[in-house]
Amino acid sequence: MFVTIESPDQPEVIALIAALDAYQHSLYPAESVYALDLDALAQPNVLFAVARESGGAAAGCAAVVLTPAYGELKRMVVTPALRGKGVARLLLDFLEAAAHARGCERLTLETGTRQQAALALYQRYGYARCGPYGDYPDDPYSVFMQKTLGKRATM
Repeated sequence: MFVTIESPDQPEVIALIAALDAYQHSLYPAESVYALDLDALAQPNVLFAVARESGGAAAGCAAVVLTPAYGELKRMVVTPALRGKGVARLLLDFLEAAAHARGCERLTLETGTRQQAALALYQRYGYARCGPYGDYPDDPYSVFMQKTLGKRATM
């Protein structure tokens, strides 16, 4: 399994994101799904990572949107057959390191109250609950979390 920065505009990745959208819309009202579309994921301030199996098949994806104040984790999804096998951890490790290398000192995320596996993963990874940030409303279906990555070492 390996992770690289890639374009979100690939058939396998589009299928992963479509499956994530369908899943989220099965859990939450439309106004409580804060998804980024493919155009937003392709912007220069977005690190879009794809985890691939050794044969090259996409196993999952996630993104970090870099802002001057923080990075925001978005669009984390793993194919159902590979859930619980460490793919999400690989994506998190990769994106945290990539964001930190670009000067990001804090990562944030918004996830849903009904996504218990995601909440447990983020908590194990040191993300702590916080209030809404950016343009997010105080949504009863949302859980907001953040993690300090620390100052970037200077040489």
